Amino acid sequence: MKHPSNQEFFAYWDRKRAGARAPDRSEIEPEAVRELLGDIFVLSCDSSAGYPFRVAGTRLCALLGSDLKDKSFSGLFIKSGRREIEDIITVVTEEMLAAVAGITAARQDGTTAHLELLLLPFNHRARTPMSLTGMLAPFDSSQGRLQDFSLTSWRYLGHQPAERLVPRALRKLKIARGFMVYEGLR
Repeated sequence: MKHPSNQEFFAYWDRKRAGARAPDRSEIEPEAVRELLGDIFVLSCDSSAGYPFRVAGTRLCALLGSDLKDKSFSGLFIKSGRREIEDIITVVTEEMLAAVAGITAARQDGTTAHLELLLLPFNHRARTPMSLTGMLAPFDSSQGRLQDFSLTSWRYLGHQPAERLVPRALRKLKIARGFMVYEGLR
């Protein structure tokens, strides 16, 4: 992670999870990260709608030239890169791993802007729609509406080594109930 704002938000999120895989959404207090709120967002985990924004900070809305509420997050990316960002979001929410990515975007004047994206999961709760939080921090302060986002790099931030990660397929089997058929030899 290169951007100081993303480092600060990640450190806060990490403290709030207190050794768990992720904190509850209710544990994130806006007052504690008020200097960062302009770049922070919350996404709804609705893949059919392109992971729409539930909340977006004012600086982020200014960078993109409009209010982002209910607009598609993956729709910000060039068509050929949408599947990639959607796959990253799926891993963040299902595997409960944080992710950091390098992003480029086109400005209206044709120049390229460089940003760093941080995606952080929330703890899953019954009867509550899944969501995740994140931050999109530009590396320069120049103005201009951004469009055509593209991933340049990304990585997942793993859990502490003491925590044993169970693959998604095994977790699904663990919660399966009823009759199970296991394939084997005759």
